[in-house]
Amino acid sequence: MMLYTLSVTSFAQKQKGATDSRLAGLDTAFAHVLKDWHASGFAVAVVEKNKIIYAKGFGYRDFENKIPVTPNTLFAIGSCTKAFTSSLLGILRRDGKVDFDKPVRNYIPELKFYNDELNSRITLRDMMCHRTGLPRHDYSWYFFSVSSRDSLIQRIQYLEPSAGYREKWQYNNFMFMAQGVAAEKITGKSWEQNIREKIFQPLGMNRSIFSIDDMMKSDDAAIGYNLERDSIISKTDYYHIDAMGPAGSINSSVNEMSNWLITWINHGKFNGKEVLPEAYVNEAITPQMIPSDNKMGKCPSNS
Repeated sequence: MMLYTLSVTSFAQKQKGATDSRLAGLDTAFAHVLKDWHASGFAVAVVEKNKIIYAKGFGYRDFENKIPVTPNTLFAIGSCTKAFTSSLLGILRRDGKVDFDKPVRNYIPELKFYNDELNSRITLRDMMCHRTGLPRHDYSWYFFSVSSRDSLIQRIQYLEPSAGYREKWQYNNFMFMAQGVAAEKITGKSWEQNIREKIFQPLGMNRSIFSIDDMMKSDDAAIGYNLERDSIISKTDYYHIDAMGPAGSINSSVNEMSNWLITWINHGKFNGKEVLPEAYVNEAITPQMIPSDNKMGKCPSNS
């Protein structure tokens, strides 16, 4: 689990502890979280303005062998990946290579939706805002996995809407995978290469990766665990989602994800240099769709 994890032990000197009086008690609080949740391990970082003021691991990244979590331990960040994917398109829009409000089929001609109305109307902005009318349809990819994004693109034409176009906020992983494919078509580079070159490298996210296979080769990566009968920690396998990657496959650490957070806090800049266009950042944090639970949905980086 990234953002939380425990073991207040001798490896603390390698981590940024709670030296700021405002953070007093955090170590104890997170130790309680570890105990109360019966967690194997997690990591926490606190960012202020343009720097990390607290970063620490708790518990174990390898529970069986009692190998502790550190602020550099890689965890699967899941759907936080989506913000990277839409930000990539924000960069391409700044460069004049894409328009959020043109039909997405301008960029992926082979993409087809369930009917002609959706074919002619759905835009990248609609996909970012989860307002295409399509529900999740996650069984279509989760239980019938493939290694090819082109194969997943072909499946979209068979996914039936459950609401009208722009009528309802409905979370959909396929639409973020397709955004990644749009970036691939526009640039001639893979989604992974684009993210690494345009986001990871400028932010110093040099250990962040895109696949479980690569994460398992790392010298500091978390093993996955389940909690059984509310108290028994048991090892579980990670699920490989390479084809659906733009919707959720990034693996990173709290230290490197802090650089991502610093960039958003500073209107797209990191170490004084623009990484994300400020216009995109402002737009991405502006509510544009109302989910059915009456909480405001945000896009174009909504996860």
